[in-house]
Amino acid sequence: MSRSAGSRANRRGELPPSPEPLPSPAVDSHTHFDIAVGGEDRAPTDAEVDEAIDAAVAVGVPRLVQVGVDVASSQWSAALAARRSEVLATVALHPNEAGAGAATDDALAEIDRLAALPRVRAVGETGLDRYRTGADGWAAQEASFRAHIDIAKRHGVALVIHDRDAHDEVLRVLEDEGAPEHTVLHCFSGDAGFARRCVERGYVLSFAGTLTFANAGSLREAAALVPLDQLLVETDAPFLTPMPYRGRPNAARLVPHTVRALADVTGTDLGRLCAALTATAERVFGRW
Repeated sequence: MSRSAGSRANRRGELPPSPEPLPSPAVDSHTHFDIAVGGEDRAPTDAEVDEAIDAAVAVGVPRLVQVGVDVASSQWSAALAARRSEVLATVALHPNEAGAGAATDDALAEIDRLAALPRVRAVGETGLDRYRTGADGWAAQEASFRAHIDIAKRHGVALVIHDRDAHDEVLRVLEDEGAPEHTVLHCFSGDAGFARRCVERGYVLSFAGTLTFANAGSLREAAALVPLDQLLVETDAPFLTPMPYRGRPNAARLVPHTVRALADVTGTDLGRLCAALTATAERVFGRW
C-alpha cells in the first residue's frame, strides 16, 4: 500500500476503543506505525508512536513488527526498531511500488544495506500484486520479488510476502528461487486448498482482521487447517480493521480481536494460542 493511500485510509473515522487485554502476551506480526499514526501530510512524532506502542503493550501485545514498503519507510522502520525494544523491523519495496518503477538499483542497494542491521529481521513486504498493478508492471514486480528473495537469503532473515490475486505466481517464483528458511504469507487471502499448498512447503500464514469478516468463510476454513506452529496474526494497521469496527482505522492495539477470532476458528484455548503465536514469531523473526 502506498504511503498516500495509507494516509487516506487513516482518515476514515474515529479510532475504535482498545479491546479487553489478552490473557497471555501475543504479537502483531505486521503493522505500519508510520502511516497508522501519522497524518496525511506529516510523519508521526516519536511521542505519538510511543503512545501507540504503549497502547498495544497494555492489551497484551508487547511484540510488534513494523513493516517497510519503500526506501523511506524502511529506513524509518529500522530506526524505530533500534529505538523501541518492543519493535522489530522489516524492509522492502512494496510490489506496487516496484510495479511503478521504484525498484531501482540504488533502492535495492539501500534495502540490502538495511537488511544487515541487527534489529531488521525480515525482508518484506515484497511479492506480487495483480490487483492494483496492471500487466505493464508485472515484470518489474517479479524482478523486484526475486531480488528481495536473494537479499533475505544472503542476510539469513525471513521473507514477508504480499500476495494479492497472484497465488500461483508467488509459489512459482519461490520454487524458482528457493524460499528462505522462514517465509511468511502476510495477510493470507487464499482458500483451504492454497493454505494446504503453503503449509506443505513449510511457510507461515499470517491472518489479519479479514478473518473476522462475515463474508470470509473460506478464509476461516483455511485458518482452521494450519498447524499452530505455522500461524501468525497481524493488524496491517491502519488497514483491514477487524469486526466489529470494520471501516474504521486499524491500530496494533486491536490485534486481540483477531487473536480471539483465530482461537475460535481453530478451537484452541486462547492462552495456548497466544503462546504459540509468540513462539512462531520468535522462530521466524528471532528474539525481541
